[in-house]
Amino acid sequence: MRFFTASDGARLAYRIRGEGPALLCLSGLTRTMADFDYLAPHLEEARMICLDSRGRGASQWTGAETYTVPREARDALELLDHLGIGAAPILGTSRGGLIGMLIAATAPERLTGLCLNDVGPVVERAGLERIADYVGRNPRARTLEQAAAAMPQVMEGFANVPANRWREEAAKHYVQTAEGLEITYDPALRDAFLAAYDAEAPDMWPCFDALAGKPVALIRGANSDLLSPETAAEMRRRRPDMIFAEVPGRAHIPFLDEVESLAAIRAFLERLP
Repeated sequence: MRFFTASDGARLAYRIRGEGPALLCLSGLTRTMADFDYLAPHLEEARMICLDSRGRGASQWTGAETYTVPREARDALELLDHLGIGAAPILGTSRGGLIGMLIAATAPERLTGLCLNDVGPVVERAGLERIADYVGRNPRARTLEQAAAAMPQVMEGFANVPANRWREEAAKHYVQTAEGLEITYDPALRDAFLAAYDAEAPDMWPCFDALAGKPVALIRGANSDLLSPETAAEMRRRRPDMIFAEVPGRAHIPFLDEVESLAAIRAFLERLP
């Protein structure tokens, strides 16, 4: 694990895995760079640069007012600056994909392509309501084993997931303490999420359209409550050349090591300049 200092002084963690051309990997709202652990063994042809967004994982907690998509987009670009990378493609999971679309609109010269994992310009209210129920709160389960055992029921829309994967997921999202399980991010992220939840949703279609001329891929969980089939269809209409994969037995979000996910990611990498 490595660290760099953002322009506001925040100490942010990242990891580089593999060799080859750079691929900036940005994780979801409450997630960490560990999101990409399942993908890494299958993607030796890329140099995966995985970032813990501020307030998550090993990165510094900087307060609810800093946990915004624009600030996190700036952090991502500053990581590229730190590494001496002028432009790179992004693999963005959920919130990471929103960050990628914002970069496409505000700093297009820094982005060479975008692969979206179960996110688009319209985020469904049903998915946001589900997230609002748990974000910033420690789980009821007291141990990692209890959390893993509960996940098949809690994670609606997922099918054919082996028990060892749920154990891996529990270990990625929670830390075992003497008092029980704790989340791996700043609880103040709840305040930032609810502030955005209560505000009028921004129109992200111009950000998606800003990807014109760049390779784009979309991976959708077939049972996703965050990315609707209608939004995915509109994205495909606007970008007929977009690589698209729908992963059966997955909701929000696919793990990225599914056959469909890997095929889409590899096709995306092949299209990059």
